[in-house]
Amino acid sequence: MAAVRKRRYPPGPPSMPLIGNIMNIGIPRAWIKFTEYKEKYGDLVYFRGLGKSVLVINSLKAMTDLLEKRANIYSGRPHLVFGHELMGLDRIFAVRDYGEIWRAERKLAHIVLSPSAVKAYDCVLEEMAVRYAFDLVKSPEDFYAKLHLATGRVLLAVTYGICPEHANDEILVLAEEMNWTGQKAAIPGSYMCDTLPFLKYAPSWVTFQKEAKYARDALTNMMNIPFDHVKRNMKMGIASPSLVHQLLEDPPENVDNLEDRIKGAAGAMYGGMYGHSPIATYSTLLVFILAMAQNPEVHRWAQAEVDHVVGQDRMPSVDDIPNLPYIDAIVKETMRWHPSLPLGVSHAVSEDDEYEGYFIPKGTAVLANVWSIAFEPNDKYDPHMFIPERFLDPSRPVIDLSAWAFGFGRRICPGKFLARNSIFVFVTTLLWAFDISPSSAGRTDMHFTEFLVRRVSRPCTCCI
Repeated sequence: MAAVRKRRYPPGPPSMPLIGNIMNIGIPRAWIKFTEYKEKYGDLVYFRGLGKSVLVINSLKAMTDLLEKRANIYSGRPHLVFGHELMGLDRIFAVRDYGEIWRAERKLAHIVLSPSAVKAYDCVLEEMAVRYAFDLVKSPEDFYAKLHLATGRVLLAVTYGICPEHANDEILVLAEEMNWTGQKAAIPGSYMCDTLPFLKYAPSWVTFQKEAKYARDALTNMMNIPFDHVKRNMKMGIASPSLVHQLLEDPPENVDNLEDRIKGAAGAMYGGMYGHSPIATYSTLLVFILAMAQNPEVHRWAQAEVDHVVGQDRMPSVDDIPNLPYIDAIVKETMRWHPSLPLGVSHAVSEDDEYEGYFIPKGTAVLANVWSIAFEPNDKYDPHMFIPERFLDPSRPVIDLSAWAFGFGRRICPGKFLARNSIFVFVTTLLWAFDISPSSAGRTDMHFTEFLVRRVSRPCTCCI
């Protein structure tokens, strides 16, 4: 009789009786702890217990091998009781499970977000950057609020042709409210009902139930209100160019329930689950501002390159990207230094798999800890220091950000070209128009939130 081979799971932290080690997933700043685990347990760190399993991947090789090369079984999303059943977060395709509906919405996103398609919105990005610079001149003390408004404007203008005038605009407020809950819900283990599903039947007055109801209503309104706005303006012949306008006016063939699919694709654009979202862009730009305040020499070199290429007779444009290699390196270093999505958005494996001799069971949630890539030790450049030159040094090649910063496989961020252009235009406009320096207090410490998208959570002082 043939012997049955015992399954060998990837290593992980010590387990506790009954509950295993699954409770380690929801810890604060988990990406840093997972990176520390890499030295002890290796590229794969496994958590399981209470009927759940989560695999954390700590190397680009393993991320590529699984999420790219085996994308046919690693493109799902884990089922989240809070996020899916209570909040309805799977109505946007960034969080929707892999399947026919997801493929239809992905098709729509690719139509309007390809490198050639996003060129049509270069003028919108440039206009929004100029408006931010003008607002900053009028009230420099409000640069946090003004930047938050500006990044929201970019995505609303491109997605729906809407340009809010104030930070308390209804759509901005709805998106902000939904985003906070949605980002937390997208991380497996953030809510106890994901670990103990029977808790979903808790009374409506329980805190997490009220939170889910509020976020569900905010998401519904965020998907419907701007979409209906575009439809009304199209009927009146006054709709501004936008992604939704384009898809409604020239719909692709063979897409069932087109309006629902457009809502799902557009909701992902503005819903905060990808690297091109307003919150991710806001966080990246704020980190850039603070990096310039902390690194005056980098700031001087950056301004010199912008002055040399752009001059003072015109504003910077997207077309300047190929001619500004040092600015390009600064943008990459900003995204590396403080990744806005350190764990990405979790994948799920749809069938049993084996990798490097380890068994990975069907249904396992998979987290790509890109923080471990961003802070990989380097014998020449300290990963904790802001050093754009690391991306210009052929003697010490750095992993290209495009390989990890925008997701993997079939789940790669469809808006990465729009995000790159948007960040680049804001960065060059700020360098062209302003000097950035430390405050009189001389401190620019940064404090970040702990959810899916890391963002600066506490005002940090600097002079612009």
